[in-house]
Order: sequence, then structure tokens, then C-alpha cells
Amino acid sequence: MKNVPSPLSPVGRGLLVSLVTHVSLVSFVAFISFSSYVASMTTFTFATSSDSIVDAEKALNALLPLARKRGGYVHLQLMGSEQMITLSRETLTIVVEVLRQMTQGGATALVPLEEELSSQQAADILNVSRPYLVRLLDKGIIPSRKVGKHRRVLMNDLLAYKKSEENAQRVRLDELTAEAQRLGLGY
Repeated sequence: MKNVPSPLSPVGRGLLVSLVTHVSLVSFVAFISFSSYVASMTTFTFATSSDSIVDAEKALNALLPLARKRGGYVHLQLMGSEQMITLSRETLTIVVEVLRQMTQGGATALVPLEEELSSQQAADILNVSRPYLVRLLDKGIIPSRKVGKHRRVLMNDLLAYKKSEENAQRVRLDELTAEAQRLGLGY
């Protein structure tokens, strides 16, 4: 575990903050659960309810101003408690993003980049059919490995493919827009 300087020490670059708004315990529990799942390299999936959306919005509104401040660490003091929670800037960024996703109301999954996915899970993430994904894997377009008869795809490789496809689509759209403008089609 990283040695975190005291928020009161002169070398501590953090900012001592006492939150005066209600920060949802659900949000911190979700983060703690997320941390333990990442450590064991498994996927953490949760569905949001209307209550958790409201809690996530409150927590997000309380944490956003802190996320914009400078410093290596953020120190949070829970209301009615002497307990201090110290979060690195990177950890706070993750917590804020999880809360943003929760406020959207859909089911959310946090998957480590090194996680191996089945071909069906990978197809679901790309929003394509499994047979189409298998063709991409067989052609070597997306790296994969076989475990018995089953294919496994690293999340990191899947996201790299998705990003390259999005970039290629953007280039094609820019070309189409330029062509439409050249032809005077009003774009």
C-alpha cells in the first residue's frame, strides 16, 4: 500500500475537506466493492435503482468541486465521524466516473483491462453478433487465444479495436462531409 502523507503535514500535498453535504454511503460502498473486485481481477456489475440514482447525484455534486482542485490527494471526512478517507487524484477520478455512470440509470460493469472475456461478452460490448466477432478473431483483426474450444479476448485488445474502428468511422464521415460540401449539397 502506498504511504500517504498526513493531510496536516507540510509535505502532504492534499487538501483537508470536511464535506457539509450528504455523501452517500452507497457510493463509497460501491467504490470499496469495486476496489476489491479489481484486486481479484473479476468484473463488478451493478444495476441502479431510482434511490441509488438520487444518492449518486448527491455524491457526484459533492465530489465534483473536489475533483477540479489541484493536489495529489483529497481527504474526506464523513459527517458525524472522526474518520478520514484519503483518496488519490486517480482514485477520485474513478469514483466520479462511477457516480456519473450511476446517474445515467443503466446497468454498469467495471471490467479490468486485463480481464479475459468470452466471445459472447466481447460481441455484446461491441454490439455485434458473436459469429461476426468470431470472424474478426479468426482473421486476427482482434487478438485472442483459445482455451480448449473457447476463445478468450482481453478487454484491452477489444477496446483498442473499438477505438480504431471509431477513428476510422470518423475519418470516413469527414471525407463524406468534405465531398458533400464540394458538391454543394448543403453540409
